[in-house]
Amino acid sequence: MADLTNTEDYNYTLDKVFAEADDFLPLNGTDYVEFYVGNAKQAAHFYKTAMGFQSLAYAGLETGVKDRTSYVLQQGKIRLVLTTPMPGNTEIEGHITKHGDGVKYIALWVDDATKSWKETTSRGGKSHMEPQTLEDENGKVVMSGIHTYGDTVHLFVERKAYNGVFLPGFKEWNSHYNPEPTGLEYIDHMVGNVGWGEMNKWAEFYNKVMGFANLITFDDKDISTEYTALMSKVMTNGNGRIKFPINEPAEGKKKSQIEEYLDFYNGAGCQHIAVATKDIVHTVGEMTKRGIEFLYVPGSYYDTVGNRVGDIDEDLEKLKSLGIMVDRDDEGYLLQIFTKPLEDRPTLFFEIIQRKGAKSFGKGNFKALFESIEAEQERRGTL
Repeated sequence: MADLTNTEDYNYTLDKVFAEADDFLPLNGTDYVEFYVGNAKQAAHFYKTAMGFQSLAYAGLETGVKDRTSYVLQQGKIRLVLTTPMPGNTEIEGHITKHGDGVKYIALWVDDATKSWKETTSRGGKSHMEPQTLEDENGKVVMSGIHTYGDTVHLFVERKAYNGVFLPGFKEWNSHYNPEPTGLEYIDHMVGNVGWGEMNKWAEFYNKVMGFANLITFDDKDISTEYTALMSKVMTNGNGRIKFPINEPAEGKKKSQIEEYLDFYNGAGCQHIAVATKDIVHTVGEMTKRGIEFLYVPGSYYDTVGNRVGDIDEDLEKLKSLGIMVDRDDEGYLLQIFTKPLEDRPTLFFEIIQRKGAKSFGKGNFKALFESIEAEQERRGTL
């Protein structure tokens, strides 16, 4: 398994890493991400208004579903499902009580959901759902699933014989309220936070159970400040469409963001979703106008950006005004910014990323990013 600790090696061996991934599933991309939330209708309004997602599908009492209500939103290739329980649904109620609003299902698009389940469970994956076929007048979808870190589940979705709006049981959701999209296109990566000493365990899970390879490793020397630190391994499937960084805490003088997340989420879970755009200045400008709060980046950060990353296409003063960070690797550069937590609990947040050739993860921005996060932790009294 490749173990890359710097961006110079990263680009040189990228093809080798992808070749090391045993793509026996294989995975075509992210099908959807499902959140369990306390009020799906209000959450849907937030994601439409603030982030530009569009109404797609609905399931609930009006469609014959009695135990839950789900709203499906889409922007580009990103689909979010927001699900809230009806009275008596103790499984979803318990998840929300324990974790607050958070990611329950990371659904992966596959050609064969039955084969995906057999391959992963035969390699040690714990079954969540044996293959089952869902049908309606628009065709059929085959789904299966396995457990991963915490209460998070990976679903395998086979939809080649289906032409409905989303899944059987869902109806088209027509809304007169449709704010303009903000330019989000696809999920770049999704980050999982796990407990002390569990990073290698879950990296091994993705390697052995799902055939992923280790794309890059960051240790506590790479990701640290004066006060806090963490370690991370980025796992990727063979075609590079699915990337799952796995973070664990590292020893520091004070409580790290990973520890804070684990405390408030009550265990391991999805920390953030990185979504890609082709015009980050437009996307972040729009989201800011709509009320999304981003982490503050000190103005002094931009004093050295030119020396560190060289020429870029964007106006540096505009990036500074929005708090967008820049980093470069051998393939090009990237621009990125992180929202503050989107829940009352300091747990889930989003990253907005634009890649201008770069395939790395912004290592040069880690110190500034973590100092910004620590400033937020200090305001919350959790540092």
